[in-house]
Amino acid sequence: MKKLFLLLGLIISSHILYAQSLAQRLDSLLNNPLLKTSEVGITVFDLTEGKSLYRYQDENLYRPASTEKVITSVTALAQLGTTYTMDTQLQYTGTIENDTLKGNLYLIGGFDPEFMEADLDSLVDAVAQSGIRYISDTLVADVSMMDSIYWGPGWSWDDVPNSFQPYLSPLMLNRGCVDVTVTPTIKDSLPQITCSPTSDYYQVSNQAISRNPMVSKLKITRNWLHGGNQIQVSGNVSRTTTETLSIYDSKAFFFHTFTSRLKERGITISATAYADCPIPNDSLTVTPLYVHRRPISQVLKQALKESDNLCAEAMFHHLAKQYAFHNRVSFEDGTDAINDFMKKNLGFNPEHYRIADGSGVSLYNYVSPRLLLEYLKYAYYHPDIFHPFYESLPIAGIDGTLQYRMKKTPAYRKVHAKTGSVTGVSSLAGYAKAANGHQLAFVIINQNVMKLRQARAFQDRICQLLCQ
Repeated sequence: MKKLFLLLGLIISSHILYAQSLAQRLDSLLNNPLLKTSEVGITVFDLTEGKSLYRYQDENLYRPASTEKVITSVTALAQLGTTYTMDTQLQYTGTIENDTLKGNLYLIGGFDPEFMEADLDSLVDAVAQSGIRYISDTLVADVSMMDSIYWGPGWSWDDVPNSFQPYLSPLMLNRGCVDVTVTPTIKDSLPQITCSPTSDYYQVSNQAISRNPMVSKLKITRNWLHGGNQIQVSGNVSRTTTETLSIYDSKAFFFHTFTSRLKERGITISATAYADCPIPNDSLTVTPLYVHRRPISQVLKQALKESDNLCAEAMFHHLAKQYAFHNRVSFEDGTDAINDFMKKNLGFNPEHYRIADGSGVSLYNYVSPRLLLEYLKYAYYHPDIFHPFYESLPIAGIDGTLQYRMKKTPAYRKVHAKTGSVTGVSSLAGYAKAANGHQLAFVIINQNVMKLRQARAFQDRICQLLCQ
């Protein structure tokens, strides 16, 4: 019996010494010159034992950058469920007689952020295979799921036309963007330009020169200041280069390209229109024609592994739709959905924080490391949420936004975490496997940082200490 008590005493003592040693080593990192001109909030929690291991300024408020996606993702998995799908639908009213649809054809947007050109072709195929060759009434784009505000509050207007800030809508083709590939030809000649998806919704202005270093640097942009869709290519093209540009506006780009593809298949359309209200099915019989379903698992993986803002905003707006029970949902509805979950499931007062969007792009987001930790803990203690969430996080040294970090360190493969980066902010939040086999949750938010690589090195060092 004495030996048993001695063994238990040794185990308890070793855990105490480990916690003390870890805290001391983490404290020593606070002497980093980085923190002379910036702030940091850190929290570490032992999920296996259910106790806090380290806290430093973890109640302070910070801009989370893309670690905001942790909040959105965990809430979406909990509230929408792991089998949820984001659906783009074709429905019609009236009847199909011979080759004529005597009624309206509705294209119903369901905010699928991963809807690509091949998916668009499947919509066109569905119409063609139904036997329709003429639509006697109207082809309607139903975009009533969300309001017409295509950017979130606190988004930076001058981030346009970057692909990470597309114009949001219930109809998104190729993430609301065009991939522009420029290939040089013979010296001093015009380069070759190819764009995908192909569409006459945008135009291309080729003012570039092939293989002439004496001219200006290659520039691929769009006349975005004037709300135009002219893709402008200028400067020297020395090698094949691809740039992805957002297109104004997403719903019109989708709908215009869809109608063009229908006409290419010999399908004549009498008229087109947009509907900001749901289909009036109280007096009309609506018949389903085709449904394209996007599993939330695909959207989740893209949002977390690649830090895709559009995928995070899609989950945010689907949360809004479920919570508000009405069409034309807004960013405010998404905020209300997040806040309601925060209050009821985590027991935190949402009035102490600010959630403005789902991706972390907004300058108005303010959360604490402790709040983010609670989402990580909630996911861990709910296995149906944890497994898809954990598998979708970037892995240190392996993939996603952590592919090139923490290689050849004790944290290699042992850290699954979400990164975050905007001007002045670098953050990291996720899970680390300790050497004793314990699963740890941690959050690090560096604020007011001019050189983000220094903050990332600081975060990587913390992860190494947690894993060794």
